[in-house]
Amino acid sequence: MASEPMASEPMRVLTVNPGSSSLKVSLLDLDDTVLAVESGTGHEMAPMVTDMPKPDAIGVRFVHGGTDFTEPVPIDAKVTEQLRDLADLAPLHQPASLHALSEITGALPGIPAVACFDTAFHTTLPDAAATYALPEQWRQRFTLRRYGFHGLSFSYAVRRTGELLGTIPPRMVVCHLGSGASLCAIAEGRSIDTTMGFTPLEGLVMASRAGSIDPGIPLWLIKHGLSAQDVNSALDRDSGLRGLAGTGDMRRIHELAGERDVNALAALDVYHHRLRACAAAMTASLGGLDALVFTGGIGEHDPSVRMRLAEDLAFLGVSVDPHRNTGVDGDADITSDDASVRTLVVAAREDLEIAAGTRRALAPR
Repeated sequence: MASEPMASEPMRVLTVNPGSSSLKVSLLDLDDTVLAVESGTGHEMAPMVTDMPKPDAIGVRFVHGGTDFTEPVPIDAKVTEQLRDLADLAPLHQPASLHALSEITGALPGIPAVACFDTAFHTTLPDAAATYALPEQWRQRFTLRRYGFHGLSFSYAVRRTGELLGTIPPRMVVCHLGSGASLCAIAEGRSIDTTMGFTPLEGLVMASRAGSIDPGIPLWLIKHGLSAQDVNSALDRDSGLRGLAGTGDMRRIHELAGERDVNALAALDVYHHRLRACAAAMTASLGGLDALVFTGGIGEHDPSVRMRLAEDLAFLGVSVDPHRNTGVDGDADITSDDASVRTLVVAAREDLEIAAGTRRALAPR
């Protein structure tokens, strides 16, 4: 696992993006042309890169950087140990990223690797948004604060929205909707509020994560005989849409809802109730809304979710054109002609943010 900066840039970068339910590997050329891409649900790296050209550098997505990592950083043994210490704050992601790092550096020895962090985009959160109302000694001892996640996705969505519209809207709410999901309030390109917090459990209803719940519930469950480990596992893996409808697959939930399955219909209602409330809260943090942006697997590919949220936010001036909404293929402006808020769909390209961060981290100082 090398950590020495490269002699020059640009460079060919292999991006490694372990998600909560998937793994994607992309090789980007010097001009960010995608030379090769592999994806899967496992984390065995060697077969995925065997036939790819050799990269100059490797960039690995890490969900949690804590307070130590606010920029991409070359990886060495010390950094790896620090990343391992953060694993219990993102149990669905951090171990997967550490495993992928071990696999890819084993498959490609001697190539420098860089960690790129989802939390880094949210270092601009004001204290009022980042601070939990907890005892000061807890906040100081355990560094309890809202970190925010999906930062690589949000960062790209901001940049791409600026390219599509010719300027970055001053007040944006970006909706990263996938297996994991969160919203971000972005003022002048900077994160000022977000729905995920200390861990990726807070906020929206997700595929298998509960999102925000009364903190008394896990305490009550533990008091009544469940172990802390079982409660934590259930909140991460057996809750959310899976807990409501028996599946975390939104496509399957739509199918079941079409068959009038009561659990699927209820799951959609709960999902959209939380989504509407959080989107309105993000808008309140901004003091208004100029653009609503959808990204992530559901955000990009589910026109019914986009339409329903747009209808829920009509009072803010959001309205989407039905034909544009159903005809999305890649990046698109789906705003209706009479809307005061622009609504866009942006294909998630975390690989581009990882590559850019890797090049910055390895550039000569």
